[in-house]
Parts: sequence; structure tokens; C-alpha cells
Amino acid sequence: MRHVHLPVWLGTASAPRARTFATLFSLSAVGRTLLVTLIPLQALTLLGDAQAVSVLYFAISLTNLVLSLSIPWLVRRIRRRRVFTLGGLLMVAAPLVISLGTPLALVAGMALQVFGVACLEITLSLYLMDHIPRQEMGRFEPLRLFYAAGVWALGPWLGVYLKDQVADWIPFALASAAAFATLALFWILRLQENPAVAPAKGPPPNPLKNLAHFMEQPRLRLAWLLAIGRSAWWVMFFVYAPIYAVESGLDQVTAGAIVSIASGALFIVPLWGWLARRYGLRRLLMYAYGASGVVTVAIALAGGVPWLLAAVLVAAAITTGAIDGAGNVPFLRAVHPMERAEMTTVFATYRDVSQLGPPGVFALLLKAFHLPAVFIAGGIGMLAVSYYARYLPRRM
Repeated sequence: MRHVHLPVWLGTASAPRARTFATLFSLSAVGRTLLVTLIPLQALTLLGDAQAVSVLYFAISLTNLVLSLSIPWLVRRIRRRRVFTLGGLLMVAAPLVISLGTPLALVAGMALQVFGVACLEITLSLYLMDHIPRQEMGRFEPLRLFYAAGVWALGPWLGVYLKDQVADWIPFALASAAAFATLALFWILRLQENPAVAPAKGPPPNPLKNLAHFMEQPRLRLAWLLAIGRSAWWVMFFVYAPIYAVESGLDQVTAGAIVSIASGALFIVPLWGWLARRYGLRRLLMYAYGASGVVTVAIALAGGVPWLLAAVLVAAAITTGAIDGAGNVPFLRAVHPMERAEMTTVFATYRDVSQLGPPGVFALLLKAFHLPAVFIAGGIGMLAVSYYARYLPRRM
């Protein structure tokens, strides 16, 4: 991090640096959006039913949860710049492996992708907290999501369309190229890290101690729970919405279009950010989680009418998009500066837990019930998180 006087740093960090990080986050998401609908549909084709797809996602997420806890050790041993590079290289390789089209290649490619994403997002979050003042985080998160809106609004449909209408290999090649472009931009920017997180000379910290210390802090626990609720809903949506759409009579390209239109809800994230500043983040999250829960349950009731189902899926995504307006602000406002690396790594496990929990629960549900039960369970879960959101500080 550049050594400048604090007033100067506070006066300049919120403009070009915020846009720089928003661009990096968005570019790193391009490859994932191209494959986000393709992967569950390909898994359904290769494995045969939604229950088997749930088991696959559960196994991949469990493996990645264990691997992600090694990232603090990697950051201290080889520096975060190289951890970011490692994640980028994994993201370059993953689509090429998945494109081979066999069950084994699908499993290997998904494992590479989820660990690559963890490396990129943890290191980017650390750079972000070095360069963006804490009081600016509430404005940065809506900006980041607005930048990503175009990527998420186009990618899920485009990936399926290119595979179905042009050539099987094209979306995978584009996803790999996007990951390479992210790496190139990162090295061009040459972001500097805070010397406080330089590699330790002593033995690396025990991840279990970091986890215990994290769980001792109520505000961090609450931020983690809220993030799990939001992320788990999107995991459910991206995996099961296209499968449900196809099983309800829509074609794969239409299923991809539904996911893209739903993802376009990110375009109104600035509105949610304004409402959070006007009425308070606590109130916004309470109502948004509750509305998402109600509309998600309605998805289960709309499966008999394909185009009604499409409309309700989009409506559910819009209500959940209000939660995205807050992003990870509850965590970013709660974490102590000297614990950023360790606590960010533990907090980032919300992604792994949210990828692990829903497929595990849904794999059991789908043994006894049909696919609509997934959305009923997801809606009930969001209603429960809405209850816990009331414990956020009132000043937030």
C-alpha cells in the first residue's frame, strides 16, 4: 500500500480505486456467468436426475471448504499476489476441463473452478480493505454489483445459446479467456498490499483457532449467517431454476434467458443502496429476506404453468437482489483491521457453506419429494434469516 498521509488517502480512495476494484470483480465473474447455467444442465444430462446433481454439488463444496481454509497459509507463504495468480490459472483451466464432456472431467473442472474462485475473491477482498476506507464500503458494494449487472444479465443466456446454436466449445473457450484477461489486468494494475499482512516468519496460524476467534464475535457471526442466507439462495437458484424450467417444459436456451433476466436485477442495486442509506441497512435486510422467502415458496406453486414459472422466478430474483444491495457490508463494518486476513478467510467460508448446505439438504429432500420441495425449503430458510436480520445494529 502506498505510504501517503491519511487525509489524502481518505480523499482519493473512493473514486478511481472503487471503480478499479468494481472492474476487477466484474471481469473475474465473466467466466462464471457463461457457465453458471451450462454446468447444472450438463450435470443433469450426464447424471440423469436432480438428486444426483445435488450429490455432485455437495461433494464438490465439501472438498472446497477444506481447501479454502488453507488460503491464509498460502497468503503468508507465497504472498497474496501469487495466490491470486494461482486462482486465476485454476479459472483458466477449469472451463477447458469441463468442456471434455465426461462425468470425471465435470467433477475435476468444478473442483478447480470453486477453489480458483475462493483464491480470487479472498485476495481481492484483502486488497479492497487495504484501499477502500471502512466508511466507504456501504457505497462501494452497490457500485460493484452495478458493474457486474451487465455480466450477469448476459452471461447465463449467452453461454447456453453459444453451446446450443454455435459450437459446443465456444462458451468454455470464452470463459477461459476471460479468466486470463482478469489475470492480465491484475498484473497491469500491480496492486500493493498492506505490509501488515506480509508473510509471517513464524509457523502459520491454526485455521481452527481463527474459526474459534471468529465465532466469539457476535457481529461477525451475524454477518456470516446473513451472507450464507443470501449466497445459499443464489446457489439454489442457479442450480435448480434452470433444471426446474427444463423439467416444466421450457427449452435450455429459454432456461438460460430466465437466469439472465433474473440476474439483471443487479441493475437496480443502486436503488437498494439508496434505500439502505435512507431507511437503514437493518430494515432493508429484514424486509428483503422476508419478501424473498415468500416469493420463493410461490415458485413451487407455479411449476404447472411454464411462463408463469418464468415470471415468478424473475420476481424472486428481484426481491433477493435487494439483499445484494448490502453485499458484505455487515462484515466489512465489523471486522477489526489487524485481523483482516484471518477473519476474511473464515468469513469467506460462507460461500463454501452455502454451496455445501443446499445440495446436501436438497439431495435428502429429493429422495422423498419432487423438485418443487427445493423452493419451499429455500423460502422457509430465507424467512428464518429475515428474523435474525433484526439483530443488526440499528445505526447500520
